[in-house]
Amino acid sequence: MPLPRFGTFSIVAADLARGEWGVAVQSKFISVGAVVPWAVNRVGAIATQALANVQYGPDGLERLRRGESAETVVAKLTKADPKRDQRQLGVVDANGRAAAFTGASCFDFAGHVVGEGFACQGNILFGPSVVHGMARAFESTPGDLPERLLAALSAAQREGGDRRGMQSAALLVVREKGGYDEGSDRWVDIRVDDHPTPIEELKRVFKLYDLTLLAREDPATLVPLAGDVARSVQQELEMLGFYSGRLTATWDAATAKAFEKFLGENNFENKARTDGMAWPSVLQYLDERARAESTRRTSTAPIVSNALDRGPGGAPKSPHPSPPPAEPGGAAPSPTKPEPKGKARRSK
Repeated sequence: MPLPRFGTFSIVAADLARGEWGVAVQSKFISVGAVVPWAVNRVGAIATQALANVQYGPDGLERLRRGESAETVVAKLTKADPKRDQRQLGVVDANGRAAAFTGASCFDFAGHVVGEGFACQGNILFGPSVVHGMARAFESTPGDLPERLLAALSAAQREGGDRRGMQSAALLVVREKGGYDEGSDRWVDIRVDDHPTPIEELKRVFKLYDLTLLAREDPATLVPLAGDVARSVQQELEMLGFYSGRLTATWDAATAKAFEKFLGENNFENKARTDGMAWPSVLQYLDERARAESTRRTSTAPIVSNALDRGPGGAPKSPHPSPPPAEPGGAAPSPTKPEPKGKARRSK
């Protein structure tokens, strides 16, 4: 029984100025991020697809690590592979040189485009405009590598993408100490394994990932935590239960500690700073959370005048007055009951 060939489009690319290498991919195939993308910081990036040879990933990266060019790696990997006619491969090396290969037996349309610092490849596509659209989008989109790779995926889908439809997508970008707490080089590593519109879902997930883990904002936009900003942060932290001090408009130790706790509980460790400055995205998130909490309190516990008199424990609504209090040291007098009409009191 012949093995299935998976229709896929991908892009491998490098941004040498920023020190970033990455892969973006979409396919009508479950969990494409587990198969196609491979990347190592300052080594290169690889996409292996069609009848994907997953060994191209580690073997190709090892060759790149030894200093072989992207073109040499593509040539050597495919030459040694008896099923090369069913393979598709894209490689970018540490110097930004790119190369690609499309086997003669890949399902139409299958092809690739190689440009400066990138290679786009795809199979079972609507036509050559898919890979050309990816290339144009990557070259014309401003910003860093994640933004440009996502733009390339969107452009490919607008040109028709995979003829069979959409299912999964992935984005992998590496840079030095870009991972969580600077513990790895996996700067962006997100996947959508099964979704009706995986590229749009990938972009949605990336926005959350970016907000929480990445510091991609322009340092010129950093906000000083002082004056009105400090007072606002204190008030919002108080609303969320992180701060209980006075609203002093001064960034003191108590406020800094409360803010640090907020960052930690909301997974903003990668955006924590010790210079009295904050990223605008963090302050916006704090403001949104505080406003949401204020709305929640107002809707679930609205302010009602004389509320204590209206609940179960409120003042009794009786037509008869309460009995007078007891005299000190004595019992309270019994209320006098009116005599029934028509009956006289009998003597004992």
